[in-house]
Formats: sequence, structure tokens, C-alpha cells
Amino acid sequence: MNYTLDFTPVIEGLPDLLAGCLGTFMLAISGMIMAIVIGIGGVALRQSRFKPVRWLVIAFIEIIRNTPFLVQIFFIYFALPLAGVRLDPTPTAIIALGINGGAYAIEIIRGGVQSISKGQMEAGLALGLHKAQVFRLIILKPALRAIFPSLTSQFVLLTLSTSIASAISAYELTSVAQRIESDSFRSFEVYFTVTAFYLVISWLMMRLFAFISARYFSYPVK
Repeated sequence: MNYTLDFTPVIEGLPDLLAGCLGTFMLAISGMIMAIVIGIGGVALRQSRFKPVRWLVIAFIEIIRNTPFLVQIFFIYFALPLAGVRLDPTPTAIIALGINGGAYAIEIIRGGVQSISKGQMEAGLALGLHKAQVFRLIILKPALRAIFPSLTSQFVLLTLSTSIASAISAYELTSVAQRIESDSFRSFEVYFTVTAFYLVISWLMMRLFAFISARYFSYPVK
């Protein structure tokens, strides 16, 4: 069976593919911001003295980590409208990515928080700081420094998970590629190009996280 490569549809669709890359970046960054907020908030709530609050956080983590991301995004997009909550594909994808990433971020950040010695916390309280100030000034930054590599890996995976949002037609790289492939039937050329784009996106994300790590989480040189 002979197959002649023809990248003409890919070249013609390149502007749309680049726009899809921007859509992927937008979904990924928005999802990461939401995941960080959920992660930090979840860690604080998991340390609550009220057991029902801690149980709710643990239940949230277990439900999200033990169900497929595709099912989660379908639940938000198709099931919530039955309860009167109707969202467009892009907001749905951002919320699903944030919730999914947040469940993992809670456990990653919690591991970093637990690595901080109790002596540092007690010293902060002895200086007259409130618990919220101790958490923010003494615990959080060293904890983030300790777990930043793990958080980086998780967020790169979250970036690649944006492709699942194509299942609800959210505007991102894979959904654009599916449209070009359905119009041209050049599956190899389209998905070969998309694979290269995802490799570049992952590399750019890694460079971004490396910059953030060097800028905000590196130890000062003495």
C-alpha cells in the first residue's frame, strides 16, 4: 500500500493550528491558577480543627483522583445543566482542569508543608504572628520550594490533558486538528504536526517553570 505524504492541508491550516496552541496555553494557565488556589486552600482546610471540613477535603481528593478526567469534564458539561448550571465548553474545560489539578496539588503541597519542622511554626507563633501569617510567611514558600519539581511535572501533565477538552469542542489544539483532519483525511500529516506542537508546548512550559523556580524559589547565593 503506497501512501503519498501531503502536508498542504496542514500548511493551509497552520494559522488555525497556532491559534489552537494559544487556546491550549490559555486553558492550561487558567487551569493551573485555579489548581494552585484549590491546592493552597485545600491544604489550609485539611488542617482545620473541624473534622467534617477535613473529611470533605479528603472526600474531594479521593473522588477526583480516582475517577477519569474525561468523566469529570462530561459531568460538568452534560450533567450539571440538569441542575440548572449550564457552561460553555471553554469555561467547562478550565473548571475541570482546575478541579482535577487542584486535587493533586493539595496532596503535593501538603507533603511540602509537612516537611517544614514544627520548630519553625512555633517560632513564628512565639514572635506574635497569627496562624495565617505563619502559614503564608514561614510555611508556604519553603514548602513550595521543596515540592516545585513535583508540582511542575503535574502541571505539564495538566497541560497535555487539555487535549481531552476536545471531547466537548473546547477551542484548543486537538479540536482544531480534528477539524482539519476531518476535512482533509490526512491523518498522519495532521497528527504528526500536532505531536510536534505538543512537544514544543511541553518544552515551553518546562522553561517557564524553570524561570519561575530560578526567580522565586532558588536559594540566595552567599
